Amino acid sequence: MKKENQVIVDSVISWFEKAVLGLNLCPFAAKPYRLGAIRFELSKATDDESCLVDLLLNLNLLDDQTDIETMVLIIPNHFKLFSDYNQFLDLADALIEQQGWDGIYQIASFHPDYVFANNDENDRSNWTNRSPYPLLHLIRETSINNAVESHPDINAIPQRNVELLRSLSEDKLKEIFGDH
Repeated sequence: MKKENQVIVDSVISWFEKAVLGLNLCPFAAKPYRLGAIRFELSKATDDESCLVDLLLNLNLLDDQTDIETMVLIIPNHFKLFSDYNQFLDLADALIEQQGWDGIYQIASFHPDYVFANNDENDRSNWTNRSPYPLLHLIRETSINNAVESHPDINAIPQRNVELLRSLSEDKLKEIFGDH
């Protein structure tokens, strides 16, 4: 992998370790990460069509390699605007349905400028889905089902994350997430 590409992947892994694992934003991520079952894949996509091709290739890879629990597709050269990324998610969901993977795979979305519907762009709760680059987190539905069954209060996780992020100082937020 080229050095500049490795820098991108490394920055996403660092964000994952500091934010997702360090803040325990996803209590189910630590075990597969420790086991090496999370794959971070760099996309060279520069438009929706090439991104859909990469998405399809990576979902096929998940189909073929059952030792990969989940995959993070990093898209540094497309979706500079969150609105474009958000619209693309409909295409991604349509691809999953078209391929017969509805109920098998699910996509979690992360973007540097992520804003939840009806939120102010400066609301700290948006940081639960902010990342250094646009990402598509490809998740096996069986993993989600297992997580739901094993957690005592799955519905409390989002509120806990919002409260945690709202409690962090600006400096701490920058330390964890950087300047994006």
